[in-house]
Amino acid sequence: MTEKAPGAKSRATELLLSPVNNRQLANLCGPLDENLRQIETALDVTIARRGERFTLRGEVAQTARASDALQQFYAQAKDTLSVDEIQLGLIELLNRPVRHISSGGGVSPALMTRKSELHGRTPRQIEYLKNIQEHDITFGTGPAGTGKTYLAVASAVDAFERELVQRIVLTRPAVEAGERLGFLPGDLAQKVDPYLRPLYDALYDLMGFERVGKLFERGAIEIAPLAYMRGRTLNHAFIILDEAQNTTPEQMKMFLTRIGIGAKAVVTGDVTQIDLQRGQKSGLIEARLILQEVRGIAFTEFLKEDVVRHPLVARIVSAYETHTAALEANEAAAATAKHAGR
Repeated sequence: MTEKAPGAKSRATELLLSPVNNRQLANLCGPLDENLRQIETALDVTIARRGERFTLRGEVAQTARASDALQQFYAQAKDTLSVDEIQLGLIELLNRPVRHISSGGGVSPALMTRKSELHGRTPRQIEYLKNIQEHDITFGTGPAGTGKTYLAVASAVDAFERELVQRIVLTRPAVEAGERLGFLPGDLAQKVDPYLRPLYDALYDLMGFERVGKLFERGAIEIAPLAYMRGRTLNHAFIILDEAQNTTPEQMKMFLTRIGIGAKAVVTGDVTQIDLQRGQKSGLIEARLILQEVRGIAFTEFLKEDVVRHPLVARIVSAYETHTAALEANEAAAATAKHAGR
């Protein structure tokens, strides 16, 4: 039952959860009300509770969403709710109004990994997974935390488990292959290992440490710097190029022409985080322009709404976007004024 107090843009909303179950209420709130704090942070509201009665304060649209979230989580709270479950549930809730973005009715493809609950959480994540399954080459671009790499690795594991491919090949450009990389200890493999660590982490999470180790030994999984791809043809493989914004146009062309018979490739990157030397073109940006109309290649552009990390990450991305847009507007205004003054 929901009663709304009178007010304008910002107002209080009263929510009464029923039937009353003290254990479910405790699971909903979490230790020291941590789950409620997560909802407050994600939705920019304040929540006060007295028993089963909740008072929500904030903008009308946000308090409505918070009310929906509390009712949804209360129904799930027969067992303990972790912070992860709260954060992921909030992401799905926030993306409900825009489900039309996803083709195919918004149903996420099932992935065969050891994480049975893994699925697309936002419309664009669902679109991305479908693009990977339906196309031989897929580009996934957008800000950090949108699941570009993790979902690509999950799709690779799924294809491997279903015996659609014979091996998984993961690669990234080691952009600091000059002076700074040279100061790192160890041989070349040890020097580039920190750059490839996110790929290892995703594999371990999706397949388990022991199984990944055995597949490495058999050569069924390979992780290597992009430079190691030159001159090879990769048949019956699922190939992922991560951090592709740090490739040069020549490297991108080299990678895309490695794809052999029965192979599938996914290219991921964030064009706002390019670490190439000043003045050097990004192969990812160029590829998006050149290949946009090529049949058999799909593109998914993630937005800040697709961030599936801590709720603050989406706000951080949004703040940086706003700051960048303001700088560009000021630079454009200064250039116009300078031109007019001539």
